Amino acid sequence: MTMPPRLRKLALTAHLAVSVGWLGAVAAFLALAFVGLTSRDAQTVRGVYLVMEPAAWFVLVPFAFASLLTGIVQSLGGEWGLFRHYWVLFKLLISVVATIVLLIYMATFRFMAGVAADPNAELGMVRNASPGLHAALALLVLLVATVLGVYKPRGMTPYGWRKQHERPTGSRP
Repeated sequence: MTMPPRLRKLALTAHLAVSVGWLGAVAAFLALAFVGLTSRDAQTVRGVYLVMEPAAWFVLVPFAFASLLTGIVQSLGGEWGLFRHYWVLFKLLISVVATIVLLIYMATFRFMAGVAADPNAELGMVRNASPGLHAALALLVLLVATVLGVYKPRGMTPYGWRKQHERPTGSRP
């Protein structure tokens, strides 16, 4: 079942917009993590870790879910299908795993914000390389998904082969 062209373009536009937003938000988190690790100003370092948790809840998590949802809608209503091509399955897997890792990582953001909010905590305890590492890896993974979506490498799943070689119902040999 494919969507009408206008609806398909709307779904594609929505998917591209939220996916680019997710990629940009991860890049911004990478920049924040860098500032948190390198700044000499204690208030700046504490502020970075304090802002990460709410920013993740209000930016990263919504973009992750929106990208996942619009990608599923786009694949189900478009010509590629959700289970017909390996590249679509890999993008789906990347989005699902990245979203799950993000949700699990939210506890780390909460912990870091708690440490940063404690004025008695030494700056060395506030600084944490984990957000930078996770943001760099997330950026790499999301770029792989982007490349898959642009280049659409060949390779059909067994389900895709069956669907491609099925005769349309009602047709004669």
